[in-house]
Amino acid sequence: MSRCPVGRSLVGRSLALGLLVACVVSAAGPMPAAAAEAVFPLGSRIGLVPPPGLKPSVTFSGFEDRANSVFIRLIALPANAFAEIQKSMTDTALSKEGMSVERRDSIALPTGTAILLVAQQEANAGRIRKWLMIAPLGEITALVSFEMPSKAATSYPEATVRAALASVVARAQVPVQEQLALLPFKLSELAGLRVVRVVPGVAIQLTEGPRDTLEALDQAHLVISFAPGGPQRSSDRGHFARAALSGLPPLKTLRIVSSEPMRIGGQPGYEVRAEGTTQEDGSDVQIVQWLRFGTGAYLRILGIAPKPDWTKTFMRFRAVRDGLGPR
Repeated sequence: MSRCPVGRSLVGRSLALGLLVACVVSAAGPMPAAAAEAVFPLGSRIGLVPPPGLKPSVTFSGFEDRANSVFIRLIALPANAFAEIQKSMTDTALSKEGMSVERRDSIALPTGTAILLVAQQEANAGRIRKWLMIAPLGEITALVSFEMPSKAATSYPEATVRAALASVVARAQVPVQEQLALLPFKLSELAGLRVVRVVPGVAIQLTEGPRDTLEALDQAHLVISFAPGGPQRSSDRGHFARAALSGLPPLKTLRIVSSEPMRIGGQPGYEVRAEGTTQEDGSDVQIVQWLRFGTGAYLRILGIAPKPDWTKTFMRFRAVRDGLGPR
């Protein structure tokens, strides 16, 4: 695995996180291709036309030719990340990460001019060559890394690499079914709720209403998350479930109404119901939390909604809960 191409000193705050993700998973050209020709890895807003031999990866957002150790990695960052990364990716900073910049270039895209760096880097398997591109794609910035060992250069010449990079595009949104496929559980019922976001392998947030933030407590929200661990003894589950309510959005008041064990999907579970008032205007909200325990892991299903609509909303939350299954 290659060393990280950018260090914490290279970017600030939110960008450091985005580029850290790139590190963890990584180790005049042709005209840009049309968006319809691009291939989008599962769940990715960024796509491109991959060279022959590169297929969408099932382990990271990008493409791979594992036989030749060739990888394209895609990361979507906020639009304002472009300017900060452009300023931060200096030759000096990259050299501290073991990278030797050969040259800097640019690629004209329909959405603006992308910045391209070509560099050499020492990796565990030997010296590799990298093309690092930051591209403005409207409301997002694409960070694209094309990396390969020198022995793969005959299969992936410079012109082929540039053609792939020049084809990068963004789609307006990821189809719902693609987002659901990234979850560690199956979700067969949405009960009319809208998918806000999916954290691959971890969680999904659903809502009913125009705003995405959980602090918008004038609309219903349902968050389903998967986590390792959880109490195996039934006597410990009540305390565990009540303590889990500490992850709620900030409320002016919170009172637990009921707390009891139950079976959920044929597995041991625990239900906690609560009520509270919002900090913003003191409106009444109702809360339900279901925990479903398995072997070495558990599901947390947390629903919160305004009190006037609670009876109807609760039934919808329960329909989503009952539609959960193993993947």
